[in-house]
Amino acid sequence: MVASDKLFFWLFQERCERLLPLIASQLPEQQLPSMEGYSFSAPAIKEREVRLDGLFLPPADQLQSRPALILEAQMAADPEFLLRPYTESGLLLRHQYRQGQPLRHWQVLVICPSRDLAFGDPLPVQEFLERRVLWIELAPDRMPPAAPLLQRALGLLLLPEQQLPAGTAAIRSQAAGTPLAAEIGDVIAAILLARFNGRTIPEICAMAGITIDDFTSSVAYREIYGLGRREGRQEGRQEGRQEGRQEGRQEGRREGRQVEAATMTLRQLQRRCGPLSADQQGHIQALPIEELEALAEALLDFEGAADLNAWLAHRQG
Repeated sequence: MVASDKLFFWLFQERCERLLPLIASQLPEQQLPSMEGYSFSAPAIKEREVRLDGLFLPPADQLQSRPALILEAQMAADPEFLLRPYTESGLLLRHQYRQGQPLRHWQVLVICPSRDLAFGDPLPVQEFLERRVLWIELAPDRMPPAAPLLQRALGLLLLPEQQLPAGTAAIRSQAAGTPLAAEIGDVIAAILLARFNGRTIPEICAMAGITIDDFTSSVAYREIYGLGRREGRQEGRQEGRQEGRQEGRQEGRREGRQVEAATMTLRQLQRRCGPLSADQQGHIQALPIEELEALAEALLDFEGAADLNAWLAHRQG
């Protein structure tokens, strides 16, 4: 997964309802899904080695009456882009049919700076674009005046660096008194990590006008990248000579990263594969950080407990 894909996966996996304000102005009220019972994933269509950016699915027993929502995130020009959702939606329909869960109602949601980017010739897919595609545009000149707060926050992906402190402050101010107020810090942290994943934490904090402690204690920082700090600090502050303290810090940080990575991976596995046995949990908690990172990437392709068992058996072999 690239950084922007991780961002949208984190935003919507636990909170599908975050999507609703982004599409509310583009659909008649009677067509808006309630999002109750929906799940979000990034499924791989294995026979074609195609991975969707995201898929919102209603409960299986409601697939015939409620729409599936296919997410496409495209932040840069690509002359073949318009063909991608057209092709991938067809592959998904066939995949769902073969899985015994055919889709009757569906839409494609495209998050991008502007639909006017060089995305290719629209004429061959014009009917598809007109009937199936909803655009969520993030460029300042394309964002509607009444854009929801999450859409404005996602606009930070495009805002010039020198404008980020003022931009983040404005979004925090607008969030005050809204349902997003309690989580806006995490949303901003996730967006900045996605945009500046090669920068140091102090650099990102300086650009965003937030403290390092606030940033590194955010849920987004811990869950997207599985980075641990608290255990490393505690171990690093133990008594002893300077060399011992340094070794303690390093060991503590390693243990901290491993503990948090294991916790995050178990949480994601339980959502995708269902309840895990005590043996499975113990095995996963004992994995080194490198193995946990490999499992966190592999589980995005899992379709159930059998895939997890096969992965663990392969690693043991």
